[in-house]
Amino acid sequence: MENNEEQKDNLGFDSRIPLADLQKAVANIKQELSKVIVGQENFIELLIVSLLVDGHVLIEGVPGVAKTITAKLFAKTLKTDFSRIQFTPDLMPSDILGTSVFNAKTSDFEFKKGPIFSNIILIDEINRAPAKTQAAMFETMEEKQVTMDGTTYPMAAPFMVLATQNPIEQEGTYALPEAQLDRFLFKIKISYPETDEEVMILKTHHQRKGSQPQTMIKEVLNPKELLVFKGQIQEVLVEEKIFKYIAEVVAKTRNHPHLYLGGSPRASIAALNSAKAFAAINGRDFVTPEDVKKAMVPVLNHRVILTPEREMEGMSTENVIQMIMESVEIPR
Repeated sequence: MENNEEQKDNLGFDSRIPLADLQKAVANIKQELSKVIVGQENFIELLIVSLLVDGHVLIEGVPGVAKTITAKLFAKTLKTDFSRIQFTPDLMPSDILGTSVFNAKTSDFEFKKGPIFSNIILIDEINRAPAKTQAAMFETMEEKQVTMDGTTYPMAAPFMVLATQNPIEQEGTYALPEAQLDRFLFKIKISYPETDEEVMILKTHHQRKGSQPQTMIKEVLNPKELLVFKGQIQEVLVEEKIFKYIAEVVAKTRNHPHLYLGGSPRASIAALNSAKAFAAINGRDFVTPEDVKKAMVPVLNHRVILTPEREMEGMSTENVIQMIMESVEIPR
């Protein structure tokens, strides 16, 4: 395969996969979002990685930390359809999936598609809707199709769900069961900005002079290019020792004294796919242990459960995941 000078990284090697276009597209997305979003580099990178590996993202944070606006602007950088659904306690599955409507002209029922039939779907406050509505949503996420009245309607590619939830206010919410949480590739926790970042947020808001953030963002990636990039990520090399490293870390979550529930094989696959994407966007055609380490916390965050004792002590799942990664020997 043709070598490309732009694909050399600090180690001075040539990639066997032409990743320059992918890196440029990632840089363009980050540049567009930086016009409005201050900081949140890790959040934005995880959104991009999830898009590249066909994953869904659960975004958790208190109100006002730009969860929704970042997700909306991220969708705006893509030349795809976007749909936003506000989950509420009275929301029914048909409000999301669609419903059959009687057509007087044909004397037959026809299916009217709901807002889920889009490319990038933002679900605000996913834990506000009852279990029946959540279940309808997760079937679509896993199988990328909707079955209604015996007919299957496939979702158009790309199909990505960005769901937000507030971890503080629990009144009137329905916690997502573990089996449904497992459908998400990442769980990203958004914290408050640093003081200097908040100063920059105030400045950029002042400089916009009331103009809407969406008007500042350009579309920089189309579905055809995205399909090519996804294919390139599948070609990234993974050595035997990396497979073993991922398996050892996930296996340790299953018998760790601080954890009530560990990661499943789906967690291992998610970590592998994410690590390949991290490698590709950094211009490498092979996965390193650092790529795996970057993926592990957001991949395992929502897939492991602390024991009640550790939860009462104020320990977090991130603490335990870091402990596990430190206890597993890094392959050389």
